[in-house]
Parts: sequence; structure tokens; C-alpha cells
Amino acid sequence: MTGAAWPPKRTEAPSGRSWPGPDLDALTGLRSGKPSFYPEYRVSAVRLRRVILALERISAALIRTMEGSEALVRAVVDAAADHLSADWVAFALVDGRLADARPRHLVLGPDGVEWSNLDLVPAGVRAHVEAVRRGADHPEHDRESARRHLHVPVRLDGRTVGGFVAWTPREREVDDTDQSVMRILAGQTASALQNCALLERSEKLYARTARQAEDLKARNAELQSTQEQLGAARQREVLDGERHRIARELHDSVTQYALSAGMHIELVRGEVSDPKLLGHLDTAKDLTKRAVEQLRSAIYALSHHESADRDLPAMLRQLTTVHMPDELRIDVRIGGEPVPLEPEQEQSLFRIAGEALFNTAMHADASRASIRLAYRPDAVRLTVSDDGRGRPEEIRRSLKASALTPSGEHRGLVNMQTRAAEMGGTVQFRRARMGGLAVQVDVPVSGKAVAR
Repeated sequence: MTGAAWPPKRTEAPSGRSWPGPDLDALTGLRSGKPSFYPEYRVSAVRLRRVILALERISAALIRTMEGSEALVRAVVDAAADHLSADWVAFALVDGRLADARPRHLVLGPDGVEWSNLDLVPAGVRAHVEAVRRGADHPEHDRESARRHLHVPVRLDGRTVGGFVAWTPREREVDDTDQSVMRILAGQTASALQNCALLERSEKLYARTARQAEDLKARNAELQSTQEQLGAARQREVLDGERHRIARELHDSVTQYALSAGMHIELVRGEVSDPKLLGHLDTAKDLTKRAVEQLRSAIYALSHHESADRDLPAMLRQLTTVHMPDELRIDVRIGGEPVPLEPEQEQSLFRIAGEALFNTAMHADASRASIRLAYRPDAVRLTVSDDGRGRPEEIRRSLKASALTPSGEHRGLVNMQTRAAEMGGTVQFRRARMGGLAVQVDVPVSGKAVAR
């Protein structure tokens, strides 16, 4: 090899003009005047092009990491077979290493056909695959076999975890470039398989964490529901205790005083002969009797509080059987799809219905009464109607008078109005279709009640 002059001399172009002919060593980095230089350059260029294509195949195979180890293994084995133009290519993992990677071995035969059953492949191929899986050293080969046979171990963290084995056709010899390309492929395959395992573990951990989070969310919801139920049960327990205490006090004191007053009135009637006084005493006796009945109804309602076990329709039906005159016929009608209300709302509506029905029985001189409960998507309407002699305008005047002079009269009407206002609703007194009075209560349904 002789050095060429630099800078290059100007030479004559075929057209007769002079031009600075590009020196061959400026393109190749070599300075040579030997006739064999160009063939060597062509071999080097072909080899370089083959290396570049091989690296492109390796890169294309390694991006399959996100698809899982199975797709990755198939891609790298295809890349190895394509680069070497191999008749047979085998990839195997050592037993116990990279345990999450699948498949554990893969064999491609002529024309890229995959052989999944090792019993059907040539004995030499099967022996090499089994040797890799055992972690055994590869057997020595003579020089002629080594020219068309390649062993490349797959190492990770300094230890062998698998290997590639390939057999090329007779016209395709394995050179140093092929060794380098396959070592690069083996090293990148080891890292990619480890990344696949980490990715799969991360996905499993994320899925398990997500399931645990959903389970904790469900358990938290159950715990909150249980806490609400316990709180409501505790509140009902306190209220029931207070109701029983009030009922006992009414029975042992107020009712006894009312009964004693009635007995004294009866004694006085036996000693009075004035018809006018007798009329007043009869009225007082009748009022005392009604007071006792009203007290007994209140005591019964307080002592038989069943809102924890019954819904509002059942409570209203039970109300019609509590100390009502035999001559008063009462019917209960429920309309719409029942909605579970807040316990406080059900109790307030129950009390309003009881007060209205008691007024009908005691003051309206009615023969028929009707309780209608209508459920709507956003409200509940309670209507108590009768065919008695009550007049809406008189009721409204009485309410207005009780507001101006709170003397304790018409306490039941005021209580109905107060309970409706506490629920965010309204109460109206109007003419009933039966001819008497209709007490209509409209209460909005909260979103929490609908959710229940």
C-alpha cells in the first residue's frame, strides 16, 4: 500500500476540462493504490450496510417490549434469523432464570417456520436447546462447522440466563461482524426481558392495588352506612325512651287528673237541679271525656312507636285503628312509587295525619274520612279529608288568631303548621270533595332520602 499525494492533483475530465478528482481515501479513510482496494471497499461497504440493517431490525424488535415477553422473544428471534439468513435459529432461557418470561424456548426452521414441538426438530438443534435450558456449556465444534454455526449467550447481571444458537446455509459464513451483532442483540434482549418482567409485575401490582382500592372504597361505604344506621338507632333509642317517659307521666298524672275531674263533675250533677247548670256540667263532662280519649290516643301513639320497623303507609293504616269512633269510616290510599323518607319526615307526617284525623273524630261530626299519601319524584303530598262540618276559612282565622294571641288554644293546628315548616313544606286548609275539610301537606323529598 502506497500513500497518494495530497492534496489531489487536478486531472483531465473526459470532456477535456480539469477537475479535482475525489481521492478514494477521502471517502474510505484509506490511502491505497493497490488494484485490490476497491473489492475490499465493496466488501466493507456491504458488511457495514448489513450491520446497519441488523441494528434497525434489533431496534424494531426491542420496541415490542411493551407488548409482553412473548411478542419480544418472537421479534428478536425473527431479527436474528433475518440477519444471519439462517436455516435454523433457536432461543432458550435457562430453567429458573427470568421465570416470568414466556415462551421459555423458540425454534425457527427454514423459511421462518416456528417449531413448537422439540421432538420434531433435528437432533442437533434439540440438543443445543436442551443444553441452553440446563445452563450447560456449548460443545466444541470443528472449524468447518464453526463457520456456519453460532453460539451467543444471553447474560444479565454477569450470569447467563439464556442463549441464541443458529445454523447458516453453506454459502453464508459467520464472521466477526455477525458475532458482534448477535452479542448486541443478546445483551439488549436480556435487558428487554427484564423490563418486560418489571412491566408485567407493575401492571399486576397496579391491578391488585386498584382492586384493593375498590374494596376499601366499598368497605368504607359499608362502614359509613353502618355508622349512620348505628347513629339513627341510637337516636331512635333515645327518642323511644323519652316517648315512654312522657307517656308514663301523662298516664300517671294528667290522665288521672282528667278522670278525677270527670268524676267530680258527675258527683256535682247529682246535687244540681238547675237545668242551665246541668247543661254546663254536661258540656264539661263531655269535654273531660274527650280530653281523656285524646290523652289515651297520645299515650298509645307514644308507647307504640314503630317507625323503625314500619314505613309511613303502614303507620298511617295503623293510625286508623287507634281510638277512633265506630261511626267514623276511614280509608287510606297510597299513590305513586313509595320513596323511603328521612325518619324525621315520616314521623312529622305521621303526627300531622294523627292530629288531623283526631280533629275530624272529635270536632267535625264526620261519618267518613280519607287519608291519601301521594309520592312524586321530588315531593310527597299528604291529604286528610272528611265530610264533616269544618270550614277552611274558620280554620285559617283560628290559626291567625292563635299567632296573634298565643293562649294555648288551637295548639294542634299550630303544631301541624310548625311541623310542615320544619320539613321545608307547606300546609293548606281547603274544601274537601266530600264536603268537609281537607288538610293538605306538601313536603319536598331530599336527594339523600331518594338515594336511600
